[in-house]
Amino acid sequence: MRLLVVGKLNGQLSVAVKMAMNTGAKVSHVETTEAATHALRAGQGADLMMVEYTLDIAGLIATNESERIRVPVVACGVDADPMRAAAAIKAGAKEFIPLPPDAELIAAVLAAVTDDNRPMIVRDPAMENVIRLADQVAPSEASILITGESGSGKEVMARYVHAKSRRSKAPFISVNCAAIPENLLESELFGHEKGAFTGAVARRVGKFEEANGGTLLLDEISEMDARLQAKLLRAIQEREIDRVGGQKPVKVDIRILATSNRDLAQAVKDGTFREDLLYRLNVVNLRLPPLRERPGDVITLCEHFVKKYSAANGMPEKPISAEAKRRLIAHRWPGNVRELENAMHRAVLLSPGAEIEEFAIRLPDGQPLAPAPDVAVARGAQMAADAVSRTFVGSTVAEVEQQLIIDTLEHCLGNRTHAANILGISIRTLRNKLKEYSDAGVPVPPPQGGVAAA
Repeated sequence: MRLLVVGKLNGQLSVAVKMAMNTGAKVSHVETTEAATHALRAGQGADLMMVEYTLDIAGLIATNESERIRVPVVACGVDADPMRAAAAIKAGAKEFIPLPPDAELIAAVLAAVTDDNRPMIVRDPAMENVIRLADQVAPSEASILITGESGSGKEVMARYVHAKSRRSKAPFISVNCAAIPENLLESELFGHEKGAFTGAVARRVGKFEEANGGTLLLDEISEMDARLQAKLLRAIQEREIDRVGGQKPVKVDIRILATSNRDLAQAVKDGTFREDLLYRLNVVNLRLPPLRERPGDVITLCEHFVKKYSAANGMPEKPISAEAKRRLIAHRWPGNVRELENAMHRAVLLSPGAEIEEFAIRLPDGQPLAPAPDVAVARGAQMAADAVSRTFVGSTVAEVEQQLIIDTLEHCLGNRTHAANILGISIRTLRNKLKEYSDAGVPVPPPQGGVAAA
């Protein structure tokens, strides 16, 4: 996490900064609110600002908002009474940290405000297969397209890939292409020069430059305008960008990850997404199965969320009852992990007894989960899940190797060169293997050009 401290670094604030650094935060410092905005405008990114409550917090937030710089603020101060703390919150701060600091309080506040603690929770074989592929490709420089339904955990997967990459110590910058108006997204991505348009009061560095040396996540890439897609394609190909109103290109060194909850191949056919951009982004595809296809993850995720929200709300952690577990597994969760998380947050707050009972787990409309299906049906589903987990038991090494090669090739849309790089073998070895499989009558994904030959 990147922390920008605003105020004079002396006394108790200095101690608080050291405590934040002990939690893993990367800390930078300025003394004034004007310097804070200037640093953020210049590309010195931050996930959180810790600001002395005596400074103009409301003015800082308003200035940043006017330039679409959105960084949450935590206020802090020595011997601040409740009225001053309330005033800081009213000014726009998310939390107030009293000084002298408490190490556990600082760690809890930083984690809660930034929501940086989003671990990859995996138990189901379907997701374990995706994780294995992610582990394979994470150390490479390949662009990765992460697909899946809304709420299935695409950004969590992107952060996982970044953490496993050679760029893990560098910035991870995320841009939600669906949340930013079309006329502002170009400036958000590529930055702008002073006077480039009305409201451009100073040079602003965009997300490409802010991510320099690290990873840039283009979230919901399918929502990007066709004109901007062309500029993005050039940026990926040339590794340089043009600021809005700029006179010369700017070199950048980044890895691109993208997510989409839509079928981009169909979007290409519909003429709303560029085919050449799809190929640039989709060197490797990580498809996240919806929660209904990974029942083995449901209870593990529930227990994680119970622990998280019990701690966040200062409540004792309770076990989940047997009937509640049955209903949780049986529900289809159309909102996927996001819906499950919200349901468990509500359940933590609504459970009066020693366990989290089924009546406390409610859907967004307030209705409880439906009863689990017949025991025999549930047993059949469990047997099917067990069969999946034993897929490779009894297979020969050659059979497992063949499946791995075919699966990797499918993820690379038939691109032999990319598949060979991921598998760690030469292109010649890969082609020999594919010819062997074809001769044996095994279907082999055709190359990107559509030719069926290996």
